[in-house]
Amino acid sequence: MSTLTRSPAWQALAAHREKLAKKNLRELFAADKSRAARFSLETDELFLDYSKHLIDPETMRLLCALASQAEVPEWAAKMFAGEPVNNTEIRAALHVALRSKSRVFPQACDVMPEVRAARDQMRRFVDEARRGALTGARGHIITDIVNIGIGGSHLGPSMLVRALRRFHKPGLKLHFVANIDPADLDANVLGLNPDTTLFVVASKTFTTAETLDNARRARAWLTASTGETAQLSRHFAAVTGNPAGAAALGIPPERVFPMWDWVGGRYSVWSAVGLPVAVAIGMDAFEELLEGACAMDQHFQTAPLERNAPVILALLDIWYVNFLGAQSHAILPYSEDLREFPAYLQQLEMESNGKRVDREGNEVDYATAPVVWGAAGTPSQHSFHQMLHQGTHLVPVDFIVFAPGDNEPGADVALAANALAQSAALAFGNPAPGAPHKALPGNRPSSMLLFRRLAPRELGELIALYEHKVFTEGIIWNLNSFDQWGVEHGKDLAHQLLPRLARGEGGAGFDSSTQALLQRLRSRK
Repeated sequence: MSTLTRSPAWQALAAHREKLAKKNLRELFAADKSRAARFSLETDELFLDYSKHLIDPETMRLLCALASQAEVPEWAAKMFAGEPVNNTEIRAALHVALRSKSRVFPQACDVMPEVRAARDQMRRFVDEARRGALTGARGHIITDIVNIGIGGSHLGPSMLVRALRRFHKPGLKLHFVANIDPADLDANVLGLNPDTTLFVVASKTFTTAETLDNARRARAWLTASTGETAQLSRHFAAVTGNPAGAAALGIPPERVFPMWDWVGGRYSVWSAVGLPVAVAIGMDAFEELLEGACAMDQHFQTAPLERNAPVILALLDIWYVNFLGAQSHAILPYSEDLREFPAYLQQLEMESNGKRVDREGNEVDYATAPVVWGAAGTPSQHSFHQMLHQGTHLVPVDFIVFAPGDNEPGADVALAANALAQSAALAFGNPAPGAPHKALPGNRPSSMLLFRRLAPRELGELIALYEHKVFTEGIIWNLNSFDQWGVEHGKDLAHQLLPRLARGEGGAGFDSSTQALLQRLRSRK
């Protein structure tokens, strides 16, 4: 057994599980008229109701004891101090600096001058783009910006540009390319004018195969129209920690925005990786996004464990994954604008904590990250909610809901009503006496995350909430949430296989299946 599973807090939770297993949500609500108030809290813009979970006050007391035993507040302090919490790469995880309001942060290794300089550079670019001062090789005003990235350099900007489309400034159009499949780039440039198109190439290392391949194809697309010229550089910008790599692609230094080792890709949307977002909504609104994240940072640092929203969400996940056998977690934003948010969280959660070895290099004897999945709003009710209500899997759900607005009150009210109805139906079911096929067992857990509106500040707070949730889980599971060696190994193998497939070479050194598949692909080329 690992140190964690032998620990007093873990053992106490295992014993408590047996006691709570005999109760259900109907009984728990009936026994405590103040349950909804007891298990809810409010932060800057968020109201979190977690009363429809399979918990009682003792559960939360024991879970908080687990967080205390793992020294979650102390680890959070280390992260905010810039200590190398990424122990396998000996790096800090200072994405919180990107939205800090402090003049000096962190005290031991101030990075704020770099952060402010990058933000000023972003503001100048956004201003030029918005007033039509960006021009291409033949002097035409840039009207379309295509972001080329993958992983964190794609998921965050793409999700945010869609989520905040009600705040878009008129004029410029944003497009996103991630897949190495040529169909992705082809579809995005179809109908665009090369003379008025600019590409932002986002890659921390500037060695990512998918991104560089798409960047080269983008350059070829431009060249076919304008011819190869030094002025072609006017159609490119880059966000990278490797300016030499950007220069090799012909991107001028003034169009290269910085990235740093202390910002992981899946935490990078607060940096110049968010440049497409800033172009779409304006730099002032982008800074409101940062302010919302900063508010959640302050809450995470200062709120006690039992009233700390990211900690509570993390502890609930651990309760289900490690003590009640849940293997997945559904994210259901009741907003079409947040349609891409579940995919964003998939990377954030599963790339961060999808690990089987702890910080000391020992294989764990407990489950870690659940499978994160989901979809937006009412369409999901006609897709997989049947399984949530009557299936055999225990799937905790996060409902993300916004208060009805004034524009289309009927539609907004119906959207919120559907979310509340689904949460209640999951929790309390439908006995349907005499009709077992209609019976819903209930006792299916969910959280309700309520916001006043979907706006930059609120969205910044929501994203940071999940970032700190993931961090908390990683600390309790004793994982490094900031590396991704599985991803790196897959890249290495692809790098080895690519020239063999392209040149028709053999697969020596690979397994018989891979060798046979190489041969078959070559024969069908």
